[in-house]
Formats: sequence, C-alpha cells, structure tokens
Amino acid sequence: MLVNDVIFYFLAITSIIVWGFMVFFRGQFWRSNQFLPNNRMPLKDPPEIVIIIPSRNEEFTIGQSISSLLQQNYSGIYSIIVVNDNSSDETINAVRRASKGQKNITLIDGTELPDKWNGKIWAIAQGIELARKNFSHAKYYLFTDADIFHHPENLSELTCKATNENLALVSLMSKLRCVSIWEILLIPAFIFFFQKLYPFSLVNDPTKSKAGAAGGCMLVNSQHLEEIGGIETIKDAVIDDCTLAKHLKEFNPIWLGLTRSIRSLREYHSFRDISRMVSRTAFTQLNYSILNLFVTVVGMLIIYIIPVISVFIGVWADEKFLIILGLIAWLMMVVTYTPTLGLYNRPIIEAGFLPVAALLYSAMTINSAWQHMAGNAPIWKGRKIKKQKRYDDPH
Repeated sequence: MLVNDVIFYFLAITSIIVWGFMVFFRGQFWRSNQFLPNNRMPLKDPPEIVIIIPSRNEEFTIGQSISSLLQQNYSGIYSIIVVNDNSSDETINAVRRASKGQKNITLIDGTELPDKWNGKIWAIAQGIELARKNFSHAKYYLFTDADIFHHPENLSELTCKATNENLALVSLMSKLRCVSIWEILLIPAFIFFFQKLYPFSLVNDPTKSKAGAAGGCMLVNSQHLEEIGGIETIKDAVIDDCTLAKHLKEFNPIWLGLTRSIRSLREYHSFRDISRMVSRTAFTQLNYSILNLFVTVVGMLIIYIIPVISVFIGVWADEKFLIILGLIAWLMMVVTYTPTLGLYNRPIIEAGFLPVAALLYSAMTINSAWQHMAGNAPIWKGRKIKKQKRYDDPH
C-alpha cells in the first residue's frame, strides 16, 4: 500500500466518523422535522400584534408581501408598520398601492442611518418606536422581510405557539425559491447547512444554549424584548436574527422551525446572486478568524469531497476497501440530505450533487474572507455593511 493510499484511507475513515457524529449527536438536524402543529386550538383572547417590515428597494416583492399580511385570518387586533429605509426605487408607491383603503397599515420614512447601527436593525428600531407610541398594548412584534409571502393562518399559528408555550421568539425559516438551475443546486443545500449549524431541535430545547432564528419571519414577545434591553442590544449585528435569538434565549425559551407555506419571493437567477447573499455574512459567521476559515474549509472538504474522491481513487488504484469507505460516507450524505430535498419537492438523485454545492459554498466563504481582508465591505441593497463581532456560538 502506497503512502498516498494510507492518507486517503485515513481521510475516508475520518469522513465516516464525522458523518456518524452529525447523524447521531447533532440534534438529528437532518430530519427536517421541526414544524408548527396543525392541530392547534384557537386562542380565546388573541393578543394584539404589530407587524414591522423594514423595506429598502423592494418594489417588486413588497406589494405581494403586504397583500398576504392583510389577508390574515387572525381574530385579534393587528397592525402593520412599513419602514421605508431610504429606498431609491418605487418601493413607496408599491406600498401605497397594496395598502390602499386599509386602515391598519402605516408607512413611515426612515431617517438616516446613525453611527454604530446597521441598516435593517435601525429600520426595525424606528418601527418599534412607533409601535410603542401608537400600539402600546401590543404583546408581540412580527419582524418580517418585504419579500416574504405569508399564508392566511400564519399569524394565528405563530401566536398560538408563542402564547401556549410562553416563548420569547417563534421563528420560521421561509421556503426559499427553488426554480432556476442555481437555486435547485444551492438553495436546498443552504437550508441543510443552516440546520447543521443551528440544529433546530437544540435551538428549541430550553436546556441547551444553542440559539438561532430566521430573519424573514420572527414573532417576538415585546416584553421579553424590553427585558434584554430592546432592539438596541443588537444594533450593530450583521447576523441580526441569530444574534437576537441568542440574547432572548438567555432568559426565555425560543422556537425555530420550517414551513412549507410561508415562502420567499426573492429570485436568485445566477450564481452571483446567491454568492452575494452568502458572502456578506460568511466571514462574520466565522468571527473574522483565519483559523476558523481554515478549519471550516478543511472540514467541508473532508465531509463532502473526500467521499467522492475516495471512490474515484479507489477505482483507479483498484483499492476495493477504499471504494467501500467512500461509498459509505457518500450514502450517509445522501440519506441525511434527502429530507431537505423532500421539503423542496426535489428528486433524491439530486443528493448526489451535494458535494458540488459544498465546494461552491466553500468558495463563497473564502471570497467573503478575501473581500474583508482586502478592505472591501460587503454591499447589500446599495449600502455598505459594517463589521460586527459575532455574539453567538459557532459550534
């Protein structure tokens, strides 16, 4: 046996060990089974809710988002505040068209971004300030993005979960668009990687410190938010949703789940579109650490690429045992990825392309680090994103 063969055997066995750990000791994240219950009992006295939508250059999606919120089958009082975050397109007109004749929606123009604040959080803060003034009895705030389409029962389901279990936060990972070639290749993988990083069952376990949330749909208890110091506590957060979840879970339980009926309207037609989304936060996720970057990339290669290489090297070198090891790791990859593909109604054969997606996401992460070290702040919707030290535990 050659030295190179020994190295590949070692790497293949390491890959299997890591997959075994993820399958059995990572909160079974891969099952993709955290959903709101369908058999909920309606609340006798549904609490008042204020929906806050920070909006910057969302003329193509915000109209549909608002329309879906205005059609909620919620028996309680709810109001909508749209904060126009210095948009340079037709966002304001789109909001006015969607809200014409509706009395429970307010549109305000956001002020200029202060120092030490990030844009989205500043917009939300202005919405909260208005909510405190005009809707002081609101028990919950729903923070949602301007590109999210809500099914009619969403408010009721979120509020039942939050009220019945006394949760500080209930968040749903909206179903992302999965139509273009790049979306089909990369979006289910993105959800899979997110669940691996923030295993939902561990997030939902009040005895565990793991915390996470999805910023597109977050129902937050207003009193619990005040108890942690208000939204100002995360004013500089780039990964604002998970940072908020971390702060809230220090004092009260939270819940994070998946959904098949709340969907994102944002379209990703090209690799560049998805890369821009990932690169703006990837290096932040690693706390701007080169060591963390190295460990992450090496880990991605061992977990997702080594099984494939082991099979091909084994065939080329006629090393049958190496082929078997590679196939075992690859099979574990396929089996664990299948539930996420099922969520997106994608065929199981596409699980074989997860190594390609992993390689591309590794490249996006490296690019995120490269841009940071080159002094190029990531730009989102025409605004530079300021550096933030991570608050949440990456492990």
